Amino acid sequence: MIRVKLHQLQEGCILAEDVIGKTKKTIMPKNTVLTPYLLNVLEKFLIREVYVEPVLANGKPFKPAELLKRRENDSNSDEQPMFLYLQAVQQYKKAFQSWQSGSPVDIGQIRNIIIPLFDRFINNRKELLALHRYATKEDYLYHHAVSVGLLSGFLAKQLDYSKGDCYQIALAGILSDCGMAKVDKRILTKKSALTTHEYEEMKQHTMLGYRMVQKIKTLKEGVKLAVLQHHERNDGTGYPFGIRDKQIHPYSKIVAVADVYHALTSERLYRSKQSPFKALEKIQIEQFGKLSMEAIQILLDNLINFHVGTVVKLSNGEMAEIVFIQREAPTRPIVKIVNKDEFLSLSEHRDIYIEEVVYND
Repeated sequence: MIRVKLHQLQEGCILAEDVIGKTKKTIMPKNTVLTPYLLNVLEKFLIREVYVEPVLANGKPFKPAELLKRRENDSNSDEQPMFLYLQAVQQYKKAFQSWQSGSPVDIGQIRNIIIPLFDRFINNRKELLALHRYATKEDYLYHHAVSVGLLSGFLAKQLDYSKGDCYQIALAGILSDCGMAKVDKRILTKKSALTTHEYEEMKQHTMLGYRMVQKIKTLKEGVKLAVLQHHERNDGTGYPFGIRDKQIHPYSKIVAVADVYHALTSERLYRSKQSPFKALEKIQIEQFGKLSMEAIQILLDNLINFHVGTVVKLSNGEMAEIVFIQREAPTRPIVKIVNKDEFLSLSEHRDIYIEEVVYND
């Protein structure tokens, strides 16, 4: 990470540490991607300098004219997982734009984007489950594709699929929304909720995507079906065909969970992101009987790996230490507010939830 003065910052900078105000409360959490609005917020709070990553959200290096300090171990920033991920997002963006221009899917190109990245992230669970933090509204579609690919492959590994199948499922994830390239660009960039007509047109991306990958011989049939079926639901309420549980390919069910999780936890043009813990609560309630409960449980088990003594950040900005985990509600433990003689049961305060894990020894 590097420390720079406020006037050196630009849109797309990624905070490497929390920005703390004069009242000792967090103004802005680390991993926030700075926008013009957020830069103005920092100025209003009279922040003089901050720590940021040496890479922008668009994958390009951040090289300010004036550098206050650089951490010694950050010299090889281009080898960091976050940098490699952001580069992959930009590579996928170029591929997507070529599809919009009429080019066919180059499966070799897509493999080169997702497979090496998957190999790098598969044993870095913490970073993998936090990639949603880097998604920007403007580039959401491209972040979503790469992240869904990585998450799908991760879920497949946890479900004991072979390495070859994990690669195929990662490919299914990154290609799941390739059909969006054939949807009207005005729908893709709309900053408000879609009309009924626009939503129906957007839903065609599954069929359009299937046609784009249908004749690629190196892809398993399950990958092609996942592109087609990842919006189908076990109870028959999905699309495009409204098929049910046993008719849906297992690859499709894995990609569906990755797709919903990343969509809920990412910043989008017309919807704000949610905490992973809040998102999983919502998925458990709203998607019960619709999505694979086995895959959802894997996300829960891997996200909620905290224990008594773990320090977390709450949605109200407070830091807290977990003192008791309730088996029936693992995302809502009893916590003690740091530096206060105050205990809080998150099960009884439904408006407060865990934002992220800060320290987990």
